[in-house]
Amino acid sequence: MGLVAVLMLCVAVCSAPIQHFAKFPNQLRLFQGQSVSLHYAMPVHAQGSLNPQVAGINGSSDASVRVDLSQPLSIQPKHSGVTNLKLKLFGKIPFKTVKLQVIPDLRVVPGGQTIGVKVKSAGIMVVGHHRVQTKESSVSPGEEAKLRLGDLIVEINGEACNDISKIAPYAETAGRDGGALQLLVQRGKERFKTSLKPAYDEEDKAWRLGLYIRDSAAGVGTLTFYAPDQGVYGALGHVITDMDTQSPIVVGSGEILQSNVNSISKSQSGEPGEKRANFLKGGRILGNVERNTPFGIFGQMKQMPEHSYNPELMPVAFAEEVKEGPAQILTVVEKQKVERFDIEIVHVTKQTSPATKGMVIKITDPKLLERTGGIVQGMSGSPIIQNGKLVGAVTHVFVNDPASGYGCFIEWMLQDAGIMLNPEQATSKAV
Repeated sequence: MGLVAVLMLCVAVCSAPIQHFAKFPNQLRLFQGQSVSLHYAMPVHAQGSLNPQVAGINGSSDASVRVDLSQPLSIQPKHSGVTNLKLKLFGKIPFKTVKLQVIPDLRVVPGGQTIGVKVKSAGIMVVGHHRVQTKESSVSPGEEAKLRLGDLIVEINGEACNDISKIAPYAETAGRDGGALQLLVQRGKERFKTSLKPAYDEEDKAWRLGLYIRDSAAGVGTLTFYAPDQGVYGALGHVITDMDTQSPIVVGSGEILQSNVNSISKSQSGEPGEKRANFLKGGRILGNVERNTPFGIFGQMKQMPEHSYNPELMPVAFAEEVKEGPAQILTVVEKQKVERFDIEIVHVTKQTSPATKGMVIKITDPKLLERTGGIVQGMSGSPIIQNGKLVGAVTHVFVNDPASGYGCFIEWMLQDAGIMLNPEQATSKAV
């Protein structure tokens, strides 16, 4: 009897009704005004009900409507809010309750333009130690002060400091007076105070801190999107890190500028290529840099830069909408011309909260492969488009397979840009 019961259970689980039930989502997120069609091919009728002020079913404004599950189930979001879509077979037997969340419509202009990035850190970053040769011995004041690579010196003697040119005068004054510099240091999310006494370098005849330091960084990347209604942009798709310490740069200020691609160093297995670009002389500043996060850089932008592939607003996709299959990217491989190239999304990771490496992509366009060898440095941030929606951005290249790489979901970039609520915030604000 036990074997018979197990066999019956296996047959039931593998049956079409159970399979269809398992595929039916427990939750749906929709943008206001963007209809969705669900097709489960179940040869049964059901009674569907929800709040008609939030959404409608199959074009009806009634709170309850009879639906044929063998036909596509069309849902029309009307107003932002949360409601439950309840389906009952034959109008009596509860079949499925789906949480339906409608979010205000959001459309952005996809980018693709190569941009120059200049950022100044919110302090002085420690990128190395060195030893100072004094009369008695070789010392490193920075090490004695317990400073580590990646630490950010945000204050010296109670004064904010993010200009490397001011360090030498501080060291000179403290050294001559025989005193120590009082430092406020940020390490990760924590801050602490420490004292650093400069040492006199007998070779350079100057007071030294025993540190290698940096206060800025510059490079090129790709603009992902511009949201004209909010006046903000997103770019790069990954965090900017210091080249020596690999620590994320805490941005104090920064700007993005027009950039021109002069040539391409093609990617090869084991050796990623790069866009060779320069900041345009006299080129206008496109926007500022306010945040540097795991999903790129974000800030204010007053107007869309020139040479857009298409300046029209485009809908964006939730992470769960992205599917394996054909897609396209927008990027520049010559001067400032944005072009569209074919790719394949070969793997999609299910993510319900922000995380990098949301998808694996592969360049399939023969023209792009011929010109770049695949994904190259400077291409990060290139917008990924699928089924007429902006779904993500290129972030990394696989070193041993430069035709392939990672992409992040656009949803997480929009959250970091401050123009899209995360699910918890959206639910709490729903009416």
